[in-house]
Amino acid sequence: MASSKMIDLNCDLGEGFGPWRMGNDEAILPFVTSANIACGFHAGDPSTMMKTVALAASHDVHIGAHPGFKDREGFGRRQMALTPVEVYDLMLYQIGALYACTKAQGVSLHHVKPHGALYNMAAQDSLLAKAIADAVYAFDPNLVLYGLSGSALITEGEQRGLTVYSETFADRTYQADGTLTPRTMVNAVITDHDQALAQVLLMATEGKVITADGIDIPIKADTICMHGDNESAIAIARKVHHALKLSSTP
Repeated sequence: MASSKMIDLNCDLGEGFGPWRMGNDEAILPFVTSANIACGFHAGDPSTMMKTVALAASHDVHIGAHPGFKDREGFGRRQMALTPVEVYDLMLYQIGALYACTKAQGVSLHHVKPHGALYNMAAQDSLLAKAIADAVYAFDPNLVLYGLSGSALITEGEQRGLTVYSETFADRTYQADGTLTPRTMVNAVITDHDQALAQVLLMATEGKVITADGIDIPIKADTICMHGDNESAIAIARKVHHALKLSSTP
């Protein structure tokens, strides 16, 4: 059963650097409608950014900046004690870097989605969420801000006057408060194709998700994320794409 509402399917891309690659960007792009491209801090580098922008543009998907903590060793998934001012500056720096790559190639920057620990911290910390929303608005108020559905980041983005996409995840499990299950827990990531597809269809058609504890909770899904570093990402993305009959973003 496909959703009557068009759902954006996004994926984090360009997360290698130098000779090291993560995921298979070329293989997953035909099945998504938006690409979140690493901006050189948690992953990526100038050449990878340029190549990934070109690759995404060749598939006519929306291009977004994916800024994170400056923590390449931890892949941006470790919390850092930055002030809101530091987070604001960090966001502007990385958005500007990816914007340069898009401008040089004559394509548009569509959205911003924070990465990893920064994303999860901003989901609960309204001061960090406000710093992120303020930075996006200051750079370009027409950019879309992606944030965890029901989170402080969505609230602060709306209050700042930004267009926001409430994001859900095909390949992550949820806690009762609507947050993602921490990656330190064994059941945090979904690798089973059918389980991921069932979760996506439930979110897209009924506006709810079953938590890791088996509880139904309401959830808004404007965009659904596929993690490129999930070993099952391509297979899951293909199934989700065909089930939702994706053709354009909302």
